Amino acid sequence: MDVDPILVEDRAVGPRTHYRVITLNRPQRLNAFIAPMHHALRRALIEAERDGACRAILLTGAGRGFCAGQDLSERAMSEDGPPLDLGATLDGLYNPLIRRLRAMPLPVVCAVNGPAAGAGANVALACDIVLAARSATFLQAFARIGLAPDAGGTFFLTRKVGPARARGLAMLAEPLSAEKAEAWGLIWKAVEDDALMNEAHALCARLATGSAAALAAIKRGVEAAATNSLSDQLDVERDLQRQLGRAGDYREGVRAFLEKRPAKFQGRG
Repeated sequence: MDVDPILVEDRAVGPRTHYRVITLNRPQRLNAFIAPMHHALRRALIEAERDGACRAILLTGAGRGFCAGQDLSERAMSEDGPPLDLGATLDGLYNPLIRRLRAMPLPVVCAVNGPAAGAGANVALACDIVLAARSATFLQAFARIGLAPDAGGTFFLTRKVGPARARGLAMLAEPLSAEKAEAWGLIWKAVEDDALMNEAHALCARLATGSAAALAAIKRGVEAAATNSLSDQLDVERDLQRQLGRAGDYREGVRAFLEKRPAKFQGRG
């Protein structure tokens, strides 16, 4: 019997509010990507974005690892066969996934529960907040098979840890521990293995009760800052703040602050 390559579960945080847990589910292959897994993940992300009651996403992996990247058995070539067009694979599968994760209005938390290698590491880095078990590792494995990082790897590494470390991680293809990834600013936090999922669920529940409008604006602002000049970014901040200042969440947030009570923010509208 076929096993679903992606598992989806909703976790309620209120009467009409939940966050969605999406689990990569090919544990026998360290959750390595194959085309059906890509398609199922795309559907899960689209459905989460369309669900007005869904306020955050938790992405993780089944079994002992997060994701080993591309399943190379799907990309094997014969000695005398024509070369594969790996660019077409990126255009059709990986690049749309990375763009969707970055553009989604929902905050996406990634719980890296074990090895994250190749494109699997870069899918994790495309998420908004990355938690990793202390035993987890991040590996830019591409050079080992004669490739360069993809799925946003050169972008994320260069901007998060700088070009010197990006070159070292990519060229040497050595695993980076979760603790060093945290120290270098590559991820948000490394936590004890047995505490990972509890902390990830608590973080998603917290985000799900926050201001959806503000969180979406933060994502847009941080994304724009990667390429903007300071002057351009100040304009982005102005426009976002103008929009948020006219919304109900700001009024509720100020009122709650003055009344010394937790804010009760609106949904996603």
